[in-house]
Amino acid sequence: METESEPYVRLATLRQLHQVMADMNTARSLADTLQTVADGVVTGLGFELACVNLVRPDGDLVVAAFSGNAAAEALITGRVGPRTSWDRRLTMGEAWGTLRFIPHNEGWILDEDDVPQWYTDGPAPRFEDEWHPADRLFAPMWATGRSGGELIGVLSVDRPRNGRLPGAWGREALQMYAFQAAIAISNARLRANMQRALVRLEREQQALRASEESFRQAFEYAPSGMAIAEMGGDQHGRILRTNDALCRLLGRPASAMRRYSFSDLVHPEDIGTLLRTSAEGGRAELRLGRRDNSYVWVSLRNSVVADAADGPRFLLTHVEDIEERKGRELQLAHRASHDALTGLPNSAELRARLSSRLCRRPQSTPAGAAESLDAAYGGPGLIAYEGPAPEFGALGDVPGLPVGGYDHHVHTVAPADDTDDGTKGLAVLFCDLDGFKSINDRFGHHTGDAVLIEVARRLTSGVRDGDTVARLGGDEFVVLADGLGRADAQDLAVRLRNAIIPPIRVDGRAVRVGASFGIGWAHCGMSAEEVLQSADQRMYIEKRSRAKQHRRAG
Repeated sequence: METESEPYVRLATLRQLHQVMADMNTARSLADTLQTVADGVVTGLGFELACVNLVRPDGDLVVAAFSGNAAAEALITGRVGPRTSWDRRLTMGEAWGTLRFIPHNEGWILDEDDVPQWYTDGPAPRFEDEWHPADRLFAPMWATGRSGGELIGVLSVDRPRNGRLPGAWGREALQMYAFQAAIAISNARLRANMQRALVRLEREQQALRASEESFRQAFEYAPSGMAIAEMGGDQHGRILRTNDALCRLLGRPASAMRRYSFSDLVHPEDIGTLLRTSAEGGRAELRLGRRDNSYVWVSLRNSVVADAADGPRFLLTHVEDIEERKGRELQLAHRASHDALTGLPNSAELRARLSSRLCRRPQSTPAGAAESLDAAYGGPGLIAYEGPAPEFGALGDVPGLPVGGYDHHVHTVAPADDTDDGTKGLAVLFCDLDGFKSINDRFGHHTGDAVLIEVARRLTSGVRDGDTVARLGGDEFVVLADGLGRADAQDLAVRLRNAIIPPIRVDGRAVRVGASFGIGWAHCGMSAEEVLQSADQRMYIEKRSRAKQHRRAG
């Protein structure tokens, strides 16, 4: 850089600086901008060597660009200097405005530090204003353009072409250049960040579109039913979208499905199950209505499609057809609780139904307690117990009875002994066939089985809906009939006996059996076994009280 006494040189330098700054601002990338900054020092400011040290996110400075010497460029480009070492350099030597000059007689202590640097040879200066090969000159680049702002990098320059220390004009030009370089680097960084953000946004949008397409295909072509329903608001639960599998399962077109919610389609007996199903991760097995008014068993699994800003937005429901499995389960349950030959409830099912009507509380209860509970529930029917606390643990295996009390249990009572006082109770009719063993012995088990099947049919035809006819085992049957008085139970026994007596034709042969009935009464305070034993004993009393010819039809 020439001295300021040569105005024509300064004018030429300004033109070069103008061109270099224009090149800095038109560079396409941050790397191009950094290299343009280094090259501009060499071409526009009259230095033979220039280095751009860029501040990294961690605060250390990396050699990002070098100009003027290919060997030095290959040696130090990409190397990193600690921020503490750079802060030390920028506080040493002489302050030339925003520049920092470290003369050779002070900078020798920096020769062995950990900042990347190069070494130049040359003769020692003969004059005071000559440049020494060990002199160092740094131009900090601040984000705000002045000292005290954010440091974004440092320009290191060496070996002025005229061999002299920069004068006032040269220093001013270098400061101005560092200021413009900081702006160019900041803009380049901003552009690079924007480009990265745009690329990232485009990738995210592509990923979102790919995810939406994957979801659409998975939703539309899933082999099991899928539905999306609204969450919250007045339209909560309304179906917004269904796939083909669900439409085929329910026999309804997609346009019609959008008029319903699952609560409109569920079986009335399963509405409670649907309401108890939690929205997120909820699962339920229930029946949904088809277009032909039939119902199909399905498994519902719910999950929430959430919006990051507004919270849950939609409910995604997976509908799986479990009709076949449910049918097998119901069939197995029926087999476990019903007699294989007659199809009647078996002994275990009979005891379960009877136990569900009984509790451990004895039938006799203080009148005051009954009256108080009648008042609480608005009428008679439920009786409280004010005696010693019952053993609730013994009630846990009684179906239908809530653990911890009798709040909703209808107390079962029995009519008074030997009189019909108008009390209605649960009658237990124990039936034993007369003459069945001889039929088995004479005609074989095939005929005996046919007789049992026909007797089961006649007993079932002779009772009311809601009564239970069960096969206890062998040729023994039990009838549970609720709401009967003593006379009603005796009349029922006579009707059933008369229904059994008519001949039964098996393989063209007519056979006849009789029946003996014992009537017992179930009431709370008894176990199911005690009730059955009582009815069984009464049956044997009744059987022994009748002559043999009257006990069997032949």
